[in-house]
Amino acid sequence: MINRDLIVVGVDGSEGARRALRWAILEGRRTHASVQAITAWTWDGIEGSMLAATNPTLQRERAERISAHELDAVLADTVADSPIARDVVEGHPVAVLVDAARNARLLVLGSHGHGRLHHAALGSISEECIRQAPCPVVVVPPPQHRHAPATTVTT
Repeated sequence: MINRDLIVVGVDGSEGARRALRWAILEGRRTHASVQAITAWTWDGIEGSMLAATNPTLQRERAERISAHELDAVLADTVADSPIARDVVEGHPVAVLVDAARNARLLVLGSHGHGRLHHAALGSISEECIRQAPCPVVVVPPPQHRHAPATTVTT
């Protein structure tokens, strides 16, 4: 059964996810729905960079810090009238988000604004969630940079 009072949002520490979290909280306030902020984490045993966690416990702790930081940052400038749950779940982001959205009214994701090359090479969590989600998916786009209007110079 679909819970019309639940909005699930993916949180990964990116600016796109922060926009999605802000949108989900505002939508929750508007519709009196609770928000569940989900951070997915995995550890494959490979150290990809100097910032990578060296074991699963550290990776989970890192995900917890990201999740808490992002929620605190958004709540600092966004009023939330509805309950907000924060969950950190081990697993591939698509599987975790689709599973969490199984009974939700909406799944909300941020767009990272990558170009075609990035999308072709790496795929898209948002695109996969759109294909697999059992509920409507909202993808919050990056802000459009407005160009200053042309000015006419007369002499």
